[in-house]
Amino acid sequence: MENNKEEVRSDSGERIITLDTVLELWSRTYNTEGKPDWSHILPYYADDVYFRDTVQELRGMEEFKAMTERLTKRSKELSMNIVNAVLSDNTVFLEWKMTIKFKKNPSSVIYGTSRLTLNDEGKIEAQRDYYDLWGDIFDNIPRFGKAYRRFMKKRFG
Repeated sequence: MENNKEEVRSDSGERIITLDTVLELWSRTYNTEGKPDWSHILPYYADDVYFRDTVQELRGMEEFKAMTERLTKRSKELSMNIVNAVLSDNTVFLEWKMTIKFKKNPSSVIYGTSRLTLNDEGKIEAQRDYYDLWGDIFDNIPRFGKAYRRFMKKRFG
């Protein structure tokens, strides 16, 4: 696959994702004046998309779209900074820093990675997000975050 800024299409006319496409799409998704907007990115996902993260596992565009709508509804603000991105064959790896503010809580910074797997048509057929949800949220709670990290290091480190 090429890595350029032009939109690339397969022989059947389907959009093919390049690394620059991913970077542009993700920056538009999460940095649109607080609320995320997935409307422009959904066409790049396969109808039978498989998604898994720390919280949930789902299949199909209907469930994936419902998940994006729940996240938009729950969050007051959501932004993402892509720290690193790599495209190798049919796999995109993203390292990111996401800042989320829920309606009644202070902002939390979550550090994570995403692995996107592309199908033969160049659409995202699978997305696996990796992050420490509770640790990153607890880190933002005064005194509790340090106690949590001490406990984790003593017990599991």
